[in-house]
Amino acid sequence: MTSLLLAAALGGIYVYLRRKDPRMLRNGIVLVAAFWFGLLGVSRILADAFPWFDWAVLGFIALTPLAVVVLAGFLIANGVTMLRHESRGVGNLLSMVAGVALLALPVMAGLLLATRDPLAIGFAALLFFLCSYFGVVFVIFLAYAVAYGRMRYSISPDVVVILGSQVMGGKVPPLLRSRLDKGLEVYGKAPADVPPLLIPSGGRGPGESCSEGEAMAEYLLAQGVPQQDVAAETRAANTEQNLRFSAVVAATHGRRGPLLVVTSNYHVLRAALLSRKVGLDAQVVGSPTAHYFLPSAFLREYVAILVEHRKLHVVMCLPFVGITALLTVALLISSQ
Repeated sequence: MTSLLLAAALGGIYVYLRRKDPRMLRNGIVLVAAFWFGLLGVSRILADAFPWFDWAVLGFIALTPLAVVVLAGFLIANGVTMLRHESRGVGNLLSMVAGVALLALPVMAGLLLATRDPLAIGFAALLFFLCSYFGVVFVIFLAYAVAYGRMRYSISPDVVVILGSQVMGGKVPPLLRSRLDKGLEVYGKAPADVPPLLIPSGGRGPGESCSEGEAMAEYLLAQGVPQQDVAAETRAANTEQNLRFSAVVAATHGRRGPLLVVTSNYHVLRAALLSRKVGLDAQVVGSPTAHYFLPSAFLREYVAILVEHRKLHVVMCLPFVGITALLTVALLISSQ
C-alpha cells in the first residue's frame, strides 16, 4: 500500500510539473519513479493474492541475461540495417556499438573478477556502478522522450520553425521531407486569415550544394505555400542555433506570437530542452521517422544530452568512484 501511495503522490507531482513546464528532464525522473513504485505496489498485491506470483517474478528475473542477449542481438542487427540504408557515420552506428557493449561488458567484468586481483575487482565494480547509473538515466530519457513526443501542441502558432537536416543534391531526403510535411500540416490547420510564418532552418553543411533552409523553402513553395509565408533561416549549424537564429528571423518579420517547432519524433525532447535553454516560449512537435532509424537516433539524442549536461553527470558519478576506491582499499588490506 505504501508503494501505491508513493506512486499516486509522484503521479500528481508529475502532472503538476508537466503543466508548469513540460520542457524539463526532471519530469522524466518523477514519471519513472511513479511507474516504479506503482509496479512494486501492484506486484505486492498480486503476490498476496496468488502465492505463485513470487516464483513468476523470480523466473522473470532469471531470464534477464537472456533478455540482454536478445536486446544486444536486436541492436547489432539494427546496426547492420543502418549500414545498408544510411551513411557510415558514428552516429548511425550507435545501435551496433550499444549491442556489442551489452555483450562485451559482462564478459569483461567476469574476466576481471576471475583474476581475484583487488584492482581488477575494483574496476569491475566501477563498471557495474557506471553502467547501472547510465542505464537508469537512459530509461528516464527514453520514457520522457516518448511521453513528451505524444503531447499535442495547445497553441495557435504565429511562427512554425522547421528544423533542418542534411540535404542531398539540393533536394530534401525522406527524413527532412517528413518534417516539412508536418509543418505543412500545422500550416494547413491554421486560420486562413492569419497563417503562421514558416521558417525552414538550417545552414549549408559539408557536401551540401545549398543551405538546408533554402532547399526546404523551395519544397514548401512547391507545395503551394505563398512566398510571404516562408522565410528561410540559412546560417544555423546545430539545433541551438536553429532556434536562436529562427527567433531573430521571426522578429524581423514582426512575428512575436506563439512559436511551434517541428522536428523528427526522436529529436522532440532535446529540441524542447534547448528551446527552454535559449529562452524561447515554444512548443515542439515531431514528425514520423522510419522505424529502423529510431534506435540509433534515440541513442544519439541520449549521448547529446549527456554531453550537454556532462558536469552534472560527472558530479553524480563521483560517489560511485568513492565507493569503488573504498572497496578496492578494503580488498587490498584483506589480501595482505
